[in-house]
Amino acid sequence: DEQAKVEGRILELEKILENANIIESNNTGKVDLGSTVTIYYIDDEEEEEYMIVGSKEADPSSNKVSNESPLAKAIMGARAGDERTVESKYEVKVVKVK
Repeated sequence: DEQAKVEGRILELEKILENANIIESNNTGKVDLGSTVTIYYIDDEEEEEYMIVGSKEADPSSNKVSNESPLAKAIMGARAGDERTVESKYEVKVVKVK
């Protein structure tokens, strides 16, 4: 039973690797997959830094947010200084994009 689980996991990892793409930073100044972004929560008056990653790499405790998250969706394509509303719940301002 354990061996079947391990072999299933191996197949899953092989499939992930077959479809993996390496994303290189393009430094366009726009928020994109792989960007590290400093945002300012307008209502809370706090700044936070996040890295935008794929859903498999997301780790909120390490400030790595999925590109499918509401926050990432709201700020994709934004530049420093742009203000965006996250699903009509709160507003953020992009402070810096690396």
